[in-house]
Amino acid sequence: MTSEVIYLGDLRTKSTHIASQSEILSDAPIDNNGKGEAFSPTDYVANALASCMLTIMGIKAREMNVDISQSRAEVTKIMQSEPRRIGEIEVKIFMSLQADIKTKTILENAAKACPVAKSLHPDIVQKIEFIWKN
Repeated sequence: MTSEVIYLGDLRTKSTHIASQSEILSDAPIDNNGKGEAFSPTDYVANALASCMLTIMGIKAREMNVDISQSRAEVTKIMQSEPRRIGEIEVKIFMSLQADIKTKTILENAAKACPVAKSLHPDIVQKIEFIWKN
């Protein structure tokens, strides 16, 4: 088992990661009858894309003996209606280092091939932008 999810009522859930016992809450967003006091489930999906990309880049960077610590991502999730679903995820990745073209290409390709990116439905537009330190 990976996790346990408990419905707490009032459109809120608590998820517990079994191996670490870390917990996260989710709330329905304000535009869908919720309080919006925590990430919504679809927020987590969008955030998972950026987190996965940075993690996979970190693995590749370690293999290359490159430090990408303090790189960060800004995530924007765009919903669509009928059916209500994620229509687009925009991720801007701000890299904390200067790199040559070869290193940039390797790390960017690694990010785009992350498991979350490959698991999202092809109808979800993934707009990915890398901003490298000058």
